[in-house]
Amino acid sequence: MTISHHPTDETLMRYAAGTLAAGPAIVVGAHLAACPVCHARVRGFEALGGAILAQTEPTQLSPSALSDVLARIDAEEGIPQPPRREQKPAEIDGVRLPDSLRGCGIGRWRWIGPGMRMSRIGVPHDPDATVIMLRVGPGRALPDHGHVGTEFTYIVSGSFTDRFGRFLPGDLAEMDEDVEHQPVVDPGEECICIAALEGKMRFNSLIGRLIQPIVGL
Repeated sequence: MTISHHPTDETLMRYAAGTLAAGPAIVVGAHLAACPVCHARVRGFEALGGAILAQTEPTQLSPSALSDVLARIDAEEGIPQPPRREQKPAEIDGVRLPDSLRGCGIGRWRWIGPGMRMSRIGVPHDPDATVIMLRVGPGRALPDHGHVGTEFTYIVSGSFTDRFGRFLPGDLAEMDEDVEHQPVVDPGEECICIAALEGKMRFNSLIGRLIQPIVGL
């Protein structure tokens, strides 16, 4: 797998620090599982953060800190815990999805336009996160659009091309609010991708504005 498109260093640093929102973190996590280069950079940022933390002046704990923690542990041990179930790999219509989607709710495919279907992804720990999966037929063009906020898109299968180049499986497209583009799926194979949106999409064409109430983005 040749990966040519990556998240920005700022995004990788936010991921390493745990400050990236849940939706984008799922998409970036999918890319990290496929990209050893970005995986190594995140490990480097984590090590840097650990080194900075080690040099930070320690804060004096309260005299009761230890006993308070032990009391909380004792209280939680008395609460029955449901049996843990092994989570199966996420998939839809036989298509294996990234492990970062384990535990998420995968919605059914909905028609949103000729040759285009969409599935909503439910994020248990952030119900307000906007994460979707798109399935677009070969040669189909998405409406020309921009973004209010940043859009993170991970390519699961197939490929598409826009003015920034060709995006293949494993690639991640990170498009901020200054970007206007129109992805076109390459011939020969449909494209499945996962996208997390920090804001609404900004459609530039009439057809895009017409389908916006349907897709709810």
